[in-house]
Amino acid sequence: MRGKSVKASRQPLLGSPADELDPYLPDNGNLGYRISRYDLELEYKVASNRLEGTATLTATSYVALQRFTLDLAQTLSVSRVTVDNRRVRYSHRNKKLAITPVAPTPPGGAMTIVVRYHGSPRPIRGAWGEVGWEELTEGALCANQPNGAASWFPCDDHPLAKATYRIAITTDSPYYALANGVLESKRVRAAQTTWVYQQVEPMSTYLASIQVGPYKKVSLATKPIPVDAVLPPRLTRNLDIDFGRQVEMVEAFVEMFGPYPFPRYTVVIADDPLEIPIEAQSFSTFGANHCDGTSRSERLVAHELAHQWFGNSVTLARWRDIWLHEGFACYAEWLWSQRSGGRSADEWARHYYAKLAASPVRVTLADPGPRKMFDDWVYKRGAITLHALRLTIGDGNFFALLHRWTDKYRYGSVTTEDFIALAANFSPAPLQDLWQRWLFTPELPAYPTP
Repeated sequence: MRGKSVKASRQPLLGSPADELDPYLPDNGNLGYRISRYDLELEYKVASNRLEGTATLTATSYVALQRFTLDLAQTLSVSRVTVDNRRVRYSHRNKKLAITPVAPTPPGGAMTIVVRYHGSPRPIRGAWGEVGWEELTEGALCANQPNGAASWFPCDDHPLAKATYRIAITTDSPYYALANGVLESKRVRAAQTTWVYQQVEPMSTYLASIQVGPYKKVSLATKPIPVDAVLPPRLTRNLDIDFGRQVEMVEAFVEMFGPYPFPRYTVVIADDPLEIPIEAQSFSTFGANHCDGTSRSERLVAHELAHQWFGNSVTLARWRDIWLHEGFACYAEWLWSQRSGGRSADEWARHYYAKLAASPVRVTLADPGPRKMFDDWVYKRGAITLHALRLTIGDGNFFALLHRWTDKYRYGSVTTEDFIALAANFSPAPLQDLWQRWLFTPELPAYPTP
């Protein structure tokens, strides 16, 4: 990564003259300003998959803005835009909402942008399949990673552009609605209910999410943090089997990684099957197939929980550094396996090392390329890289490093270089050779030894 990108990630000023858009997703994100808060007023009709929204965005300009853009899918129609209470001209083409204020906004100027929009939200199709708003048999969910947020609200869709959120969603009263953060209020009016959530810890757009379905809430624990499950009543019979160790996982990961970074944690279980679970800030979403009474999805339960530390709180500044999310969450699976009486982390590392050795790749872990960044080898090689680091610096230093990592960059944005720099403080010997072999060389190194 070039020096100016690393510097920008530490300052997190996406849109400043020193910054640039992510080359992995060059059509996402916007320059010239920074959004600090999203206030979303949404009304969703389940039967017709109809969404009406008013998005109020609080932003600050970094340059003299005569015109700026937001990311917004073409499946949504814009009916009105104001900037500082004045109606303005806009155009909506190629997934960009271009806005021209009545008068240019000076550098450092504050803006309140209000966008009214409506439509039938659909996933955004791309190199990683369909991402974003997904209609279920009865309800909806959001799976935004990496660029699906614009399928349901106007945004600056870049992982570095974190903001706080207030999400109010009104839907038919029989349905349960969940969004990021803490439920602030719930108002029932005739046949509709409005659920209002506050997400005060800064959040990347790809982690914003709404879940609507015929669900009930079950409390799993109140300490060390509240842990809940939101699921169809028919699946509660399997909850103890498939998610019975969820609270133990929270306690184990708090010990291994540091304090849980958000006020509460929720597992959502949709009434439909899902190919893979979905991470969001403060909750994770699983399919009915993950709650089938077999406990076969326990590693996925651990993986998604670990993302609350690695991905949701401490978030990559550029998509090329995806191993900082997936490698860490995958290694958390192995740590939980060992803690819970299964295979040790070393046994899992050896198991997947053999698989990686049988299927060589030609790109580096530190820069896998946009099409390969969610490939399984990134997850597994990232986890083995952490295991190699652990064997090199010892358990005490390794877990002290993870605690420091989640504390120093809590709610922040990071790069691979940030982790390399921090790890140097926990190693009695230089680590350059380790990083060169595991992060910056495509060939698989020899299996790590203490």
